[in-house]
Amino acid sequence: MVFVHGFGCDQRMWRLVAPAYEARYQIVLLDLVGAGSSDLTAYEPGRYDSLRAHAEDVLAVLAALNLREVIFVGHSVSAMIGVLAAVQEPARIGRLVLVAPSPRFLNDTNYFGGFEPADIEELLQAMDDNYLGWSGAITPVIMGRPDRPELTAELNASFCRTDPTIARHFARVTFLSDNRADLALVPAPTLVLQCAHDALAPLAVGIYLHHQLPVNELVVLNTSGHCPHLSAPAATIRAIDHFLQGAASIPES
Repeated sequence: MVFVHGFGCDQRMWRLVAPAYEARYQIVLLDLVGAGSSDLTAYEPGRYDSLRAHAEDVLAVLAALNLREVIFVGHSVSAMIGVLAAVQEPARIGRLVLVAPSPRFLNDTNYFGGFEPADIEELLQAMDDNYLGWSGAITPVIMGRPDRPELTAELNASFCRTDPTIARHFARVTFLSDNRADLALVPAPTLVLQCAHDALAPLAVGIYLHHQLPVNELVVLNTSGHCPHLSAPAATIRAIDHFLQGAASIPES
């Protein structure tokens, strides 16, 4: 069972969910190149101008560990990294758990991703102007739980530990990516884990994924924010457990 974090985070963000599976699965926790305890010097902007490079890294780790048919659990941008990995090497990814995923953050014709181009450019410019100030302003929005200030503080601390130059580049790649065309190619049974109120990935995005992925289950958690593995870990675990128990019997559409 492989857990991969979202933007501005690292593998520690799975500390409330991953232990629930240690007795049943071999657990692999990854830091994307450029994040956490990874080798920051390995982050080459030219190579990582696409999420596909991160998917290739994931597949390289699975190959090195000789792992096949893994359960890939990806949060936010890493949900799409998992999608790309599953399409590229289906034998490596047996099931996908996509936590607060978005194949495209920008609105488009007949598609509501949540942001207009001007919104994203403003966000990226704010990062360029004052990364730490931007982190302090955006993390309460991402966490979406004003009643749990300690969670916002944890997320902000994670953002602040991230190298600003890498974060700015990865943010541009993340928020300008479009992986909608890849969804129909995913062979693995998939859980789409959506929060009812998410400023970054609105409910319409979860419904879109449900309609586009060939074999999937959509679960909407009655919670707010973009990080249910931190703010609602028990509900997240229950949803994953239910999916894993029934994934083998999900009929192909």
